[in-house]
Amino acid sequence: MELLVKLVVAIVELLGGLLTMELLVLILLALIVLSSSLRILNEYERGVVFRLGRLIGSKGPGLILLIPFIDRMVKVSLRTVAMEVPSQDVITRDNVSIKVNAVVYFRVVDPEKAVNVVENYLFATSQIAQTTLRSVLGQSELDEILAERETINRHLQEIIDNHTEPWGVKVTAVELKQIDLPVEMQRAMARQAEAERERRSKIISAEGEYQAAQRLAEAAQTIQRYPVALQLRFLQTLTEIASERNSTILFPIPIDLLRPFFNRDEQRGS
Repeated sequence: MELLVKLVVAIVELLGGLLTMELLVLILLALIVLSSSLRILNEYERGVVFRLGRLIGSKGPGLILLIPFIDRMVKVSLRTVAMEVPSQDVITRDNVSIKVNAVVYFRVVDPEKAVNVVENYLFATSQIAQTTLRSVLGQSELDEILAERETINRHLQEIIDNHTEPWGVKVTAVELKQIDLPVEMQRAMARQAEAERERRSKIISAEGEYQAAQRLAEAAQTIQRYPVALQLRFLQTLTEIASERNSTILFPIPIDLLRPFFNRDEQRGS
């Protein structure tokens, strides 16, 4: 309006006394009507036009011409909206109380439905997201919520999108943002995780002992079939001891070397 007043003042100063008061009023009214009939929409905007209360369609982007005092236009943005779902108190299927919030990504694909079918598509999408979040998580166990987030996110997206499709709104993604657990549950989960780690360590240790026993059994069978292998093992042990510069070396003597002397003593005693 201020721009129109300035424009009229400039015209008056330019034409001087050539303009009468009636003509000046007509020019002012024409400028007001022209300004109310022109609209400019950005590339990401669409205008839903109502003529005498009846929907005639959507227009844009660019310059839009409306019939003054007859047409009414409602702007709708087509950009993706990231809406945060407030924290919801949820009781899971295994009776655990948690608080969960999420983020919903959606955009308008049909401006006419977004304006004509639902009163406020932003508020309606937010409410359906909250109720769906409580409903879906209430049917799941805590372990499923923590371990299968991708599956739950996809399930939430499908349900919310089915509800918002008649409104001309497309839900592209739903992401669980934060899951708050009670302190007692956090402690119980920590104890469970510690017990699980101890169980795994014991299983791994027992598996190692079992494999070592198998290898020892195989080595004993090999030495039994080939007694020379034991002598080679003795020599290898002596090599390892000698490489350490020890002043004392213990040399094991096989009992088979002393057995003839034992037999001779037994013969003499008999």
